[in-house]
Amino acid sequence: MIHFQNVGKTFTTPTGPLQAVSSVSLKVEERDIYGLIGFSGAGKSTLLRMINLLERPDEGSVLVNGEDLTQLSLRELRKRRLSIGMIFQHFNLLNNLNVYDNVSFPLEIAKVPTEQRKQRIEECLEMVGLLDKAKTYPAKLSGGQKQRVAIARALANKPKILLCDEPTSSVDPQTTGSILASLKEINEKLGITIVIVTHEMNVVKAICNKVAVMEHGRVVEKFNLRESNIAPKSPIAQYLFKNEISLETREAAYA
Repeated sequence: MIHFQNVGKTFTTPTGPLQAVSSVSLKVEERDIYGLIGFSGAGKSTLLRMINLLERPDEGSVLVNGEDLTQLSLRELRKRRLSIGMIFQHFNLLNNLNVYDNVSFPLEIAKVPTEQRKQRIEECLEMVGLLDKAKTYPAKLSGGQKQRVAIARALANKPKILLCDEPTSSVDPQTTGSILASLKEINEKLGITIVIVTHEMNVVKAICNKVAVMEHGRVVEKFNLRESNIAPKSPIAQYLFKNEISLETREAAYA
């Protein structure tokens, strides 16, 4: 489904080059819920954004369904992106548009006819339990509701892949559970492959079937969470599996 082949990415900063991702090779199979976990700056969000080439690798290849996205023209890439939805940590909703129009936005870009658009918007809002909020503006929504609107918007074009960049970081623990339940249901009922970036091991254990642990731009270990005898070898993975806590709040303790 998704195959990273020795991808690398370096950014230019005021203090010099920063290698965000270094020689990562990784496979995500169809219908996986694949977690990417690591400290801040580990390269996990950069790696996630390479899947739809929001970040283009300096080296290596990104294959989706056997097709190397790095070799496509911009026009071809835009078409492929329609099958890759994305939700963000801070929702990225358009505040001047109501819920209905936020979900409509990607369909308008894809030039979906009005009547089909209406049906699809209602389907997506029904899916996340927000059909009754269709005419509400983001300012009147809770954090959890905003994220569910973002999920509905990401599903609008019927993607085969859903990318989630810290989708529970801006909501309270109770709301986290409902968002994760929605993502799991989407994976199971619609067969959508999900890749999720998080700093919380509890999130990984709640919905992921596989996880890659990242540190300093590299994947240090990969695990199939359905296996019963998981034995982490790297210090960071041992720490994660032992403590099952947020990396964001305990980074100092690990250091």
